[in-house]
Amino acid sequence: MHAMDSTAAARTAHHDVDLGFADFFEQHRDRLFRAAWLVCRDRHEAEEIAQDAFLRVWQRWNAVRTLEDPAAYLFRTALNVTRNRKRHAALAARRFVHLAPPRDEIATVDARDAVVRALGGLTTRQRAAIVLIDMLDMTSEDAARALGVRPATVRVLAARARGALRKEIGENDA
Repeated sequence: MHAMDSTAAARTAHHDVDLGFADFFEQHRDRLFRAAWLVCRDRHEAEEIAQDAFLRVWQRWNAVRTLEDPAAYLFRTALNVTRNRKRHAALAARRFVHLAPPRDEIATVDARDAVVRALGGLTTRQRAAIVLIDMLDMTSEDAARALGVRPATVRVLAARARGALRKEIGENDA
């Protein structure tokens, strides 16, 4: 292990709450780029993934810097960016070759409105749990820390929320 690598590992292990974003960026940019490159095997795409991940972390830096492991959050964000890019690319390819049906903008607005109304019928805690887990891709442990409850509580809240949403949206579809 290089001296610089051990120093970086020590800084990561002993997270400093006052660590500035610029220092965080310098500390993790090369590792994140390498990891992104290993996942996508394309230099240009890896650079974009790393940039997008750092931008998202920077936008939430006040909250992220207080996490137990901000680097883990950064890498999880990069993986989410990668997954989203692949999903969008696959959809674009299907549309290009006319495998996907043409987009119905009115149906999209109606569906979004139904989801927003259904979310409004949930309790605040259920809504928070489902947003953190299903929309922000947090683990139940991360969501539990964010909500100040046990992971099992988050899983129960999310399960109840999903059930209520299925019931509400399913009834509106009939």
